[in-house]
Amino acid sequence: METISIPVDAETAQAYQSANSQQQAAIQNILKLFFNSDFVQKSLSQVMEELATKAEQRGLTPEMVELILSDDAS
Repeated sequence: METISIPVDAETAQAYQSANSQQQAAIQNILKLFFNSDFVQKSLSQVMEELATKAEQRGLTPEMVELILSDDAS
């Protein structure tokens, strides 16, 4: 596994840093799925919906998913 840096707003960074290890693993899986070639052919809204469903199945709360996937977070 490799470590990368992704620019995010302060609220998202705080939420990730406050998340437990299971939630952080779920977020990492979201990123892995997002860049999976199966998603390349789908619209962003389809990808977001599928990622949210998979994240919830893995224990990530809907609120955390919304915070992460929100494109208009302030």
